[in-house]
Amino acid sequence: MMVRAVIFDIGNVLIEWRPERFFDRHIGLERRRKLFAEADLHGANDKVDAGAPLADTIADLAARTPHLADEIRMWHDHWIDIAGPEITHSVRLLRALRRRGIPVMALSNFGIETFRMAQARYPFLDEFDRRFISGHLGVIKPAEDIYRIVERDCGHAPGDLLFTDDRPDNIAAAAARGWQVHLFDGAAGLSQALVDHGLLTGEEAQ
Repeated sequence: MMVRAVIFDIGNVLIEWRPERFFDRHIGLERRRKLFAEADLHGANDKVDAGAPLADTIADLAARTPHLADEIRMWHDHWIDIAGPEITHSVRLLRALRRRGIPVMALSNFGIETFRMAQARYPFLDEFDRRFISGHLGVIKPAEDIYRIVERDCGHAPGDLLFTDDRPDNIAAAAARGWQVHLFDGAAGLSQALVDHGLLTGEEAQ
């Protein structure tokens, strides 16, 4: 089946997203384990990705977990330092596809404000032909509605899409709708997948 467009997730595909690593570095392993066990930071982040305001969401969590409030507020105050660095080989692949004239899109769980911050730090986020950002859509992966929105608006049939994401549940939801998929486990694997699909040559995929 021919691929006519490639859709990238962003977190852990184009930009590293490992909040635990940031907190380990700044507050230590034991304190971080306590923080993530007692404060649902990932759940709060899901709310932000679905369109909730970042500051209000983190402030609410800090108010409900006052003994960890200072650490919780770091999620807001240092968000852009948590998100990164970019995965340089993946970015090269995105640009190689664009040079080939292959439509490249983003489908990512990202908040409205946090995506704006990321755009300022990572200019390649403005290089997609289309972006489907959960905060603007009001729904996050792997909910079926977000894939339906992409199908409605991207201009390609589901079977013509190649989607790469690092989370198996997101990949499974796309595959269930007939998308071609690649579970991202490193840029080298994605590089080979793009070559295997005939989208890039081996040299272009380096």
